[in-house]
Amino acid sequence: MSQSPQVNDAKQDVQSHVTAAPNTMPGENYDPQIRVQYANEPEVVHARRSPEAANLSISPENQERCEESAKNYPHLNLSDGEFVILDVKRHPIGLLAPILATGAILVALVAVLVLYPDTPSSVMTAMPTYGQILLPTLLLMALVALGGTVALWVYLQNHFYMTNESVIQEIQQGLFARHEQTVSLGSIEDASFKQVGLLQTMLNYGTVRLSTEGEETTYRFAYVANPRRHVAILNNAIEAFKNGRPVDPYES
Repeated sequence: MSQSPQVNDAKQDVQSHVTAAPNTMPGENYDPQIRVQYANEPEVVHARRSPEAANLSISPENQERCEESAKNYPHLNLSDGEFVILDVKRHPIGLLAPILATGAILVALVAVLVLYPDTPSSVMTAMPTYGQILLPTLLLMALVALGGTVALWVYLQNHFYMTNESVIQEIQQGLFARHEQTVSLGSIEDASFKQVGLLQTMLNYGTVRLSTEGEETTYRFAYVANPRRHVAILNNAIEAFKNGRPVDPYES
C-alpha cells in the first residue's frame, strides 16, 4: 500500500531536536553534532548516503605506494589506495634480558661439565658418574638455547604499522599466541608517549600510547625507539586524516 504525497512531505519536514539544539545550556556543555549518533530519531535523516559505494580516484603515486606496500607487507590487509608510512619495530634493548638469561644458564651448565670430576672419590660414591650426567646436561643446554631463541623470535615479531588510513598493531604474546589490533586514524583521539627512568631517557626509547573515541580503548606499544618522532608523525597523520587532507608520507 503506497503512502500519499502529503504523508511523505510531512516526514521530510520533521526536524531534529538534537542537531537544532544549542551548543550550551545552563549547567550543560555539549556539542549537539556529537550527540547525533546517540539520538533515537527514526524519522530524521541526518545524512543521505548513496546505496552504491563511490569509486574513489587514486592518484598514480598513491597506487604505486599501495602496490609497493602490498609487496613488502603481504600479511597486512591493505585496502585500495592504502600504503604503509611507518613500520615501527621494538628497540633492541628488549633483547638484552633473554640473551643475558640464556647466556648465564648456558655458562653455568658448561661450568658443571668442565668442573665435574671424571671419577667420583670414595667420599662421593653416591654421585652419578660423568657419563651419566653428560647427556642430560647437553639436552638441558639444548632446551635452554631453544627457549632463548623462541623468546627472541617472539620479541622481534611485535610490529606497529601506520598507513595513510589506519594504525595496525601486531602483538606476539607467545609461540602460538598472536593478537592483531587495527584502528582507523579518524577514531584516534590522542597519541602520546611515555619514558620512565634513566635508561629509557639515555637510550631514547619508551611506550607509545593511543586512545580512541567512544569506548575509550587504549593501545600501547612498548620499547619504541625515538618515541617522540613517531608520535609527532602519528599526530600529523591523524590531524590530516580528520581534516580531509591526504596524509603525506614524506612527513615521516
